[in-house]
Amino acid sequence: MEEPEVTAIKQNRDNKEYVLKAVSERGKLLEWASEKLQDDDEVVKAALENDGEAMEFSSNRIKNNKEMMLLAIKKSPWTVCYASEDLKKDRDIIFEAAKNYGQCLYFASEELRDDDEVVKTAVSNKGLIIKYASFRLRDNDEIAKIAVSQNKVAYHYLSPRLKNDEEIKKLIL
Repeated sequence: MEEPEVTAIKQNRDNKEYVLKAVSERGKLLEWASEKLQDDDEVVKAALENDGEAMEFSSNRIKNNKEMMLLAIKKSPWTVCYASEDLKKDRDIIFEAAKNYGQCLYFASEELRDDDEVVKTAVSNKGLIIKYASFRLRDNDEIAKIAVSQNKVAYHYLSPRLKNDEEIKKLIL
């Protein structure tokens, strides 16, 4: 049986005032709004302020809006997966997500997978994600130590040189 809120928003999907109030209280109701309202800056911003996960239901134009994506990421860092291809190349977007969601490196552009600070931040909270870092950074002593300290399995993704490093080996014992 469908929730009453879902039924009501489906019946009022084109009514901006109604949808705005509904998504302000429960962001993911954006899913049932009309395409026009899923592309409306005011409506989507209200939804994201309530629940960053509402980004899933926004238009492609909004998924390419840096300000909106940062708002979503601050609430739900994993929503970086919905970012447009252009925003997946944006350092601010990926770095913000990396602070709390190391897995964002998976979605990052090749250039950002080679950014020392972005990768260091990502592996600090998800060591295993080093497997998506550039080969150059998989050979970086500092980043390798952070990754392996966070998750010993990260060792398997290090460069051959670092796999033979005595300090690194001590971290996995």
